[in-house]
Amino acid sequence: MLIKRPTDISPSEITPRSLFEQRRHFLLGASSALAGAALWAALPRSGHAASRLPAYAPSPFSTSEEKTPLKAVTTYNNFYEFGTDKSDPAENAGKMSVQPWTVRVEGLAGKPRTFGIEELLKLAPLEERIYRLRCVEGWSMVIPWVGLPLAALLKQVEPLGSAKYVEFVTHYDPAIMLRRPVLSWPYVEGLRLDEALHPLTLLAVGLYGDVLPNQNGAPVRLVVPWKYGFKSAKSIVAIRLVEKQPRTSWNRAAADEYGFYSNVNPEVAHPRWSQATERRIGELRKRPTLMFNGYGEQVAGLYQGMDLKANY
Repeated sequence: MLIKRPTDISPSEITPRSLFEQRRHFLLGASSALAGAALWAALPRSGHAASRLPAYAPSPFSTSEEKTPLKAVTTYNNFYEFGTDKSDPAENAGKMSVQPWTVRVEGLAGKPRTFGIEELLKLAPLEERIYRLRCVEGWSMVIPWVGLPLAALLKQVEPLGSAKYVEFVTHYDPAIMLRRPVLSWPYVEGLRLDEALHPLTLLAVGLYGDVLPNQNGAPVRLVVPWKYGFKSAKSIVAIRLVEKQPRTSWNRAAADEYGFYSNVNPEVAHPRWSQATERRIGELRKRPTLMFNGYGEQVAGLYQGMDLKANY
């Protein structure tokens, strides 16, 4: 019923807990948020060194599927600003300095402001959310992200009634990042406001309990688990509340292949390959792809009555 057209955009080539525990976990997360913010400033943040995050609570939104090994998550990436091969981000992203870091929230907001990364960590208790990630190229992972709901940030700036969409602008430094016009830099993505406010939409600051590695979008990135991976913008520096649907980077590059919505949909092929199956990293056999990446029960209502072939 809700079907999507060849959606998305993403890198060009195709390469090959459970129940929520108890309230005390959230109280623990809340009490540690302030300490975590102070800790962030002291963490070593260059190269590939990992640094543990403060206490975080397990999320009821987590899948119980087997997690993709950390090494694969951190070495098999699409982050075109650091190169177009899967190994390039891990090799090159260490050049990026992530301290200090701020995120501007602007546009149609009653209280626009700029947040330091330390302030972001105080907005809500950190949660571990083990999400499926489905790349438009036909491969997938299961990643234990650590972060907070994007809604917690947007609530602080009080979106105006005229705000219908949220635009995400990512960091771009031509001195250390790709200069070739593979895409229009800086990388831009977008969501409808109700998608951005959905409880599943996450601002991630870590994975596997560690501070987010540079190659995975440090120090703060978007994770939207029911959409193809390229919708989850990395290394965010600005969030804009706007009235009109933003033009996203991949949509500008190939509008016939990568639409605005880019919901995972096994029934609608990409113009150059099928989306019916996927290769889970670490597995030999392909598996069927799930509508909305398996999150349909939570998100299908966002698209009630929409033709997702036309709105791909």
